[in-house]
Amino acid sequence: MTRTGLHDNVLDALGQRIVSGALAAGAVLTLDAIDSEYDVSRSVSREAVRVLASMGMVASRQRVGVTVQPRASWQVFDPRLIRWRLDSDDRVAQLRSLGELRSGFEPVAAALAAQRATPEQCGALAAAASDMVVHGRSGDLESFLAADVLFHQIVLEASGNEMLASLDGVVAEVLAGRTHHHLMPSHPKDEAIDLHVEVARAVRSGDAVAARTAMASIIEEATDAVVDVGTDADQRP
Repeated sequence: MTRTGLHDNVLDALGQRIVSGALAAGAVLTLDAIDSEYDVSRSVSREAVRVLASMGMVASRQRVGVTVQPRASWQVFDPRLIRWRLDSDDRVAQLRSLGELRSGFEPVAAALAAQRATPEQCGALAAAASDMVVHGRSGDLESFLAADVLFHQIVLEASGNEMLASLDGVVAEVLAGRTHHHLMPSHPKDEAIDLHVEVARAVRSGDAVAARTAMASIIEEATDAVVDVGTDADQRP
């Protein structure tokens, strides 16, 4: 395995243990222990710790070691942290929280896109919505996911706001987590797909109000669906 692969494996393992609570806030790690437990070189362990520190999940101090930090210190918008939290037992709660976040910025982005999108972006948005229709009908969830991620990325970029555009990784992890943890129906709902088509149409026609309203409905439907599917799964014997 390459050094990059080893680093990613150690980073994922440590990140998931911190998120799950197996390594609680205040727990102290050492590079020696990480080297030994994961059978990796010091450079691999040090790089994994460096990334976790940049995410606010650990802090390194001389003569103390690597200390796990409380959740309040975490960089919660980091796509890797979102992925780890979606891999944990509280994924439904995390998806609900992310849905609430999305409801605050994606409708705004859609309204701005209706005012600022280029003809090329309008065409790409319509094409992504069309792909969602095709893959939704066939039940090809991976292809549907790719089209869905692209759709929302285009909307954020077309907003013309670099801060909104930078949130594309957050949205992509939400959509991927929903699919990969089986919190999507086997065939996406026609109503949800139609709303994406409606957003694309509103952006193309410059109707900011319609674009905002349709995007808000997309996020509301998605959040409700995740909660319903997750609750059903929790109640199964």
